[in-house]
Amino acid sequence: MLEIILAGGWLMAPILLCSTLSVAIIIERFWSLRRSNVVPDGVGEMVEGWAARHELDLKHLNELRSKSGLGRVLAAALTNRHRSRDLIKEAVEDTGRHVVHELERFLNTLGTIAGIAPLLGLLGTVIGMIRVFSAIMIHGVGNANELAGGISEALITTAAGLTVAIPSYFFYRYFRGMVAEYVISMEEQAINLIEAIERGNIAHARRVRNGESS
Repeated sequence: MLEIILAGGWLMAPILLCSTLSVAIIIERFWSLRRSNVVPDGVGEMVEGWAARHELDLKHLNELRSKSGLGRVLAAALTNRHRSRDLIKEAVEDTGRHVVHELERFLNTLGTIAGIAPLLGLLGTVIGMIRVFSAIMIHGVGNANELAGGISEALITTAAGLTVAIPSYFFYRYFRGMVAEYVISMEEQAINLIEAIERGNIAHARRVRNGESS
């Protein structure tokens, strides 16, 4: 393996660097984008239980906020539950943008690696072919070792670049799809909570009016 890497020339160094970064990002994103870490089950039921027991205090909201990305979005709605629907929605959207930004962390880097790795391989191909034609000009076509060296450098860097780019692009698209799915789930649960808060505010206002009128 070391001989193959050395035969690929100096362009193997940035390709290997891209490979290392890609593997590190993929492992980190798999860990960070676990469903239990972003949109865990049972959060809505937990919030409903707190509301039924009148436990929507700062302690419980901080607990909700610290558990998951979905918890942060729902906590933003609950923190502003006594305000108008527009203000609640604005707070949820602001928090949601921060959560989505964290979910997409390093994905642009992974996409960039998927784009530049084959270009590095192509550059290696060009350099290898230049070596081949330079050897032909100097030694003619009779020196097989010189020709083989340039051709092997061209093929190795091309193969290495594609080997890095293909899985990087696959996981880039995979994680983007996963984030999009999480965002839809968070939006759905946030909308349901906002509607529940609005119904509760309307019911509370009616009780206050009825109490005043009586």
